[in-house]
Amino acid sequence: MGNLVQQQKPILPSANFGETGLEEIWLLGQPSLSGYLDYVRKIVIGGAALSRAKLADEWRLANDYYYELESREAGIADQAACADLDPALQPLADEVMADARFVHTFDTLPTRFGVVELEKLVVYQLHVTRQYVDGLTAKIGSDPDPEALFRFCMPLDAPTVPLKIQRVGSRRYDFISASSDLRYHESVFLRPDQLRDYTSFGPIAGVFGVVVGFGSNFLNVIQADNRFLLNNGYHRACALYAAGVRHVPCIIKTVTRKDELDLTACQDVRDDPAFYFKGRRPPLLKDFFDPRIRKVLPVPKLSRLIEVTFDVRDCEIAG
Repeated sequence: MGNLVQQQKPILPSANFGETGLEEIWLLGQPSLSGYLDYVRKIVIGGAALSRAKLADEWRLANDYYYELESREAGIADQAACADLDPALQPLADEVMADARFVHTFDTLPTRFGVVELEKLVVYQLHVTRQYVDGLTAKIGSDPDPEALFRFCMPLDAPTVPLKIQRVGSRRYDFISASSDLRYHESVFLRPDQLRDYTSFGPIAGVFGVVVGFGSNFLNVIQADNRFLLNNGYHRACALYAAGVRHVPCIIKTVTRKDELDLTACQDVRDDPAFYFKGRRPPLLKDFFDPRIRKVLPVPKLSRLIEVTFDVRDCEIAG
């Protein structure tokens, strides 16, 4: 009998960061203040020495500004433009839909391809890494053609980020990558005929394994009534906005009730759906470019660690 456990956590490098530091763009003034203070203390370089009172003051000013926006831009999230995908791009959409990553990820809720307005997308993720955004902005350029834009938003190529796999014990393996998209996929049972390039010392009864890889990485949004919540693709969305692109192709998942939202949204959205889908002025993508809201924080480079351990018991049972 086997027992396999996977754990997912970041690895913090040594205190001498040198050129390994990054800059994280944070949206201040949004829930929660305690989460922001904890992030600064635990992650930001030198954050433990910063005045918590000053940090709270900065957050409070941004929070007051959001109250101003609630009056000036009330209902703006309900005005996001959404159009059908250009029929000329349908072959590219068909290619994405035929990909196993799409089939596995978008197999439950009503889903379609469309073109949405970037700046009015509701956001739940409150920080992005500036260097990653800048690199993607340089990659896409200021005037991408429709096909290049679609492929940028729906990448089918394999991730090129380095991945390290190491055995750290007789029954423990670590998967390490600089990409925060590294994740546990699933546990699977394989038949002997599904194995390749493996020589066993005896007949194989079966193989049980843990699949670790990367996410689909398709830019997608969740639609509820007239609002669109950016669900995945934050760095690419910010890069496109910085490049001057205002409308982007994406995958749109439609939800009409909380039970459906529970299947697709992150925990923060599931915990308070009214804040994002009913609030007068929720955080929007364009806020990442508003100097009265955003704050740039120095952070170390982090790597994602997926740790897999297993235990095997061999015993006699009745029956």
